[in-house]
Amino acid sequence: MALAGVRVLELAGLAPAPFCGMILSDFGAKVIRVDRTMAPTSLDTLGRGKRSVAINLKTSEGIALLRRLCVQSDVVLEPYRKGVMEKLGLGPHELLTENPCLIYARLTGYGQSGSYATAAGHDINFLAMSGLLSRLGRSGERPYAPLNLLADFAGGGLTCALGIVLALLERTKSGKGQIIDASMVEGAAYTGSFVWKSRSIGMWDCARGENLLDSGAPFYDTYRTMDGKFMAVGALEPQFYKQLLKGLELDAGELPPQMSFNGWPELRRIFTERFASKTQTEWSRIFEGTDACVTPVLSFDQVSSHPHNQERGSFMKDSSGEECPRPAPLLSRTPAEPCLTSDLAVGEHTAEVLEEYGFTSAEIDKMLAAGVVECKAVKAKL
Repeated sequence: MALAGVRVLELAGLAPAPFCGMILSDFGAKVIRVDRTMAPTSLDTLGRGKRSVAINLKTSEGIALLRRLCVQSDVVLEPYRKGVMEKLGLGPHELLTENPCLIYARLTGYGQSGSYATAAGHDINFLAMSGLLSRLGRSGERPYAPLNLLADFAGGGLTCALGIVLALLERTKSGKGQIIDASMVEGAAYTGSFVWKSRSIGMWDCARGENLLDSGAPFYDTYRTMDGKFMAVGALEPQFYKQLLKGLELDAGELPPQMSFNGWPELRRIFTERFASKTQTEWSRIFEGTDACVTPVLSFDQVSSHPHNQERGSFMKDSSGEECPRPAPLLSRTPAEPCLTSDLAVGEHTAEVLEEYGFTSAEIDKMLAAGVVECKAVKAKL
């Protein structure tokens, strides 16, 4: 796999950092999640392919242990607020002094500098600070956050994974590691570069929810079907819009022009009534094989059984039968090979990992007895 041989230490967190670690793991990196001892069951659902080591960081021995693991790794991924690792004596400058090849990725909401660097926040706050939240929402309604996808996962985990891969690539030339300052505010804003750059061509001149791509246009929206499901319409170009009208059995000559803003409310009313006259399955058959850019809004229960997704194997099941997306993108020679076993338990691999890092059985037993580490071996399910 593409990242085979890369050792990653992921300090336990939620959402963006675990997603970043899962990406690296899916594509071949050996990712070790560092959990706290005496911790309840982890809420991290993105532990696929990782191993867990539980370390008591309230002890000097635990801190020394983590330091030794860090300086023997290729990547350290930490999700804490600014200053936490420095208080432990495990900041990037200390660790890079001992291991100049180390890539130290810091994934936070506001970044490592600025007046908000130590402030708490969640996806909705980071999205608000990026400027993007102001553009999201229906006309006349408040801005709304689309789940916690844009800042946590796109601007955070995915962007950080890109930074790590870039740093690994650069290291092959310089032989040196570096510090990655991944801010979810900036990552979300960067993800929205098209919105920023296209303001100059008038794409966002109208208020929120009244533009071409933000649900303002009736031919770029979703519509409820007779059975309470939905169809997605993205018929922007004239040739696609023509196919949309054909499928809906509408005569363009009897409708307001496509790009007449004043006519959009009437078009929306007509489209709404027409889509409500048939089921999602019926509309899917009508638009199948056309360039109308009309597709069913598939639920999680539907996606894997759709013929296109089935043919590509876009979704997979783990050993417990739970369904999830297959890693993307596809690489022709070194594709991802995701682990299909169930989620790991906190401290499940402590002894195994420490042995790989050069600790003897006697040293591990001593740390276990002293409460420096914890090992929760999982019994095989028969």
